[in-house]
Amino acid sequence: MVELSGVLGVAMIALGMVLTPGPNMIYLVSRSITQGRRAGVVSLGGVAVGFLVYLVATNLGLSVVFLAVPELYVAVKLAGAAYLAYLAWTALRPGGVSVFAPKEMPHDSARRLFTMGLMTNLLNPKIAIMYLSLIPQFISLEAGNVLLQGFLLGSVQIVVALTVNLAIVLAAGAIAVFLARRPSWLRAQRYLMGTALCVLAVSVATDTSAPATSG
Repeated sequence: MVELSGVLGVAMIALGMVLTPGPNMIYLVSRSITQGRRAGVVSLGGVAVGFLVYLVATNLGLSVVFLAVPELYVAVKLAGAAYLAYLAWTALRPGGVSVFAPKEMPHDSARRLFTMGLMTNLLNPKIAIMYLSLIPQFISLEAGNVLLQGFLLGSVQIVVALTVNLAIVLAAGAIAVFLARRPSWLRAQRYLMGTALCVLAVSVATDTSAPATSG
């Protein structure tokens, strides 16, 4: 069974990544601001299905790969740490533009909103790295069913991501107005999140634990 430390680790990484501006956040915020909360929620539904696609596809493969080649753990861990470091840099670099800045966008049907949310998530490198490189490091062969662990940990990430994104969708308009009046707050948010991602990147890269070998 999955240990509490694994659940908390995935939750922390998921929270750090979902709060870092990326394709999903940009799309959801832009739709919520330009077309209303309902459009944002419909788009979020597509994003949710994208998470489920990644969850099923990667875990069915990972359950085989990690049992057959546990040595891949180190490479996977370092790839995840490198991407966390990259996200930290994008958050800390000067000249960043707020995702809450209103943009002109055409109004789309609910079907198109859902489809665009799905495709935005499926093509989001942050999510691919999350499932392929970050979540697997919390899977231990000693803890039992690898496939079940993958699904449980992935579900933790989905719950965190959807909860935060839903809150952002519902509050996007108010947040946009608030940040427009307080640019220093936006800079503070970027610096705090970038620092948190730096800490996570170092923690992942220097972690000396490894998945237990079978037998």
